[in-house]
Amino acid sequence: MVRISFARLALGLLAVWSAAHAAAAPVPPPAERPAYQFSPVNQHNVQLTAGFWNPVMDYVSQKSGVALRLKLGRTSADTTSFVLAQEVDFAFTNHLFSPERARMGWRVLARRTGAPARAQILALAGSKVTGLAQLAGASVAFPGPEALIAYKVSYTELLRRKVPVNVVFAGNMDGALAQLVSGKVAAVGANSQLADSFTARTGQQLRVLWQSEAFADLALMVSPRVPAARAEAVARAFVGMANDPEGRRVLAEAAALVKTAPFAFVAASEADYSAYREFYSRVPASLR
Repeated sequence: MVRISFARLALGLLAVWSAAHAAAAPVPPPAERPAYQFSPVNQHNVQLTAGFWNPVMDYVSQKSGVALRLKLGRTSADTTSFVLAQEVDFAFTNHLFSPERARMGWRVLARRTGAPARAQILALAGSKVTGLAQLAGASVAFPGPEALIAYKVSYTELLRRKVPVNVVFAGNMDGALAQLVSGKVAAVGANSQLADSFTARTGQQLRVLWQSEAFADLALMVSPRVPAARAEAVARAFVGMANDPEGRRVLAEAAALVKTAPFAFVAASEADYSAYREFYSRVPASLR
């Protein structure tokens, strides 16, 4: 005769009840992927900047498995303020290479291909202004106080030459160039890449009064708080765009939108940005 103890029977019934209860209970939905904020410097107006980056964000999010959300301020200074306040996780910027900001620990992942950027001081092609000395006492427009190449580098040159000007901040490069075209300012401090894009989009010819040495294009950078595996997945997705038909289409459409040369993203490191560190070694403290 088979003997079954009461304790063993009770345990068996409990196991059956637990399994049935678990099967009947609603299954909680899988946890949503955390979304990471991405802030690229406003190189154009907000609408054009968003139109350039949103398709890239969608592609990279899909390919990397890391959800990215675009976070833009009204001006480039506003957008950089998000980075400095640690409200974002990835950035496309050259505003983090000063000694003070380098201590925040952001890391370079990639950069765009194409011609390097140069600081320029520009007048209209038909302007009577043909040299920097003629700008003394005149109004000169710049994108904003955070624009490293277009403002900090070009304005440093005016200071070095002792050419006093009335500084006008326009919010972004397109805004500064619009003030030049309207005659509100005599010249602009510019990023050569964005000045070329403006000419291609508008047909407006510009005169280069001065230009700097070459600087590497803006860097795709990641905050130290982002897990390394997710940062590397995002970097691989950016760099892999050029090798994927869908990625190439997204890049081509972005380039066509802002009328710039075709480009891709390539892996980069801190060594690519030595020209920025050299600039900060001689820039006035007020411009850091």
